[in-house]
Amino acid sequence: MILMRHGQSEFNLHFTATRRDPGIADPRLTPEGHAQAERAAAELAGQDIRRIVASPYTRALQTAAPIAAALGLPVQVSPAIRERYHFTCDIGSPRSALAQAWPAHDFSAVEELWWPNATEDEASVIERAAAFRAAMAQAGDGAHTLIVSHWAFLLTLTGTSLQNGEWTTLSV
Repeated sequence: MILMRHGQSEFNLHFTATRRDPGIADPRLTPEGHAQAERAAAELAGQDIRRIVASPYTRALQTAAPIAAALGLPVQVSPAIRERYHFTCDIGSPRSALAQAWPAHDFSAVEELWWPNATEDEASVIERAAAFRAAMAQAGDGAHTLIVSHWAFLLTLTGTSLQNGEWTTLSV
């Protein structure tokens, strides 16, 4: 799998500067975040990507957009790869609003209110990451799949702390 952390979000910008939750639900990408997504689209153009799966958070969908456009691929949306629910930024947008904003994306795996309503413990994230990795292994197309996700989920999956807009690979 190719695993990518979304580009810099409004939350990331403020939290990095202050180490305080700025209270931004489902934040969008900053101009730098959009630039990171564009750079990733150029970098990933040479990879044999045949499927893109993104988290339902707006920042992940915005990051996947230029890559999907460059590769001519649809985006499948999966809450299984969402961020660990802990900060205000982990409050998502309802499926209906996301589907309206991203009509070409496949939201069939997303419920209307898909994020938890309480802090998610580490054990839950570990279990979710293991289940996702097992599902990818069973699907058999992991070598050709780009996953656009978040810091805590990717850290749990790989043991690597990715910066905004960074990507890595993981065998399944």
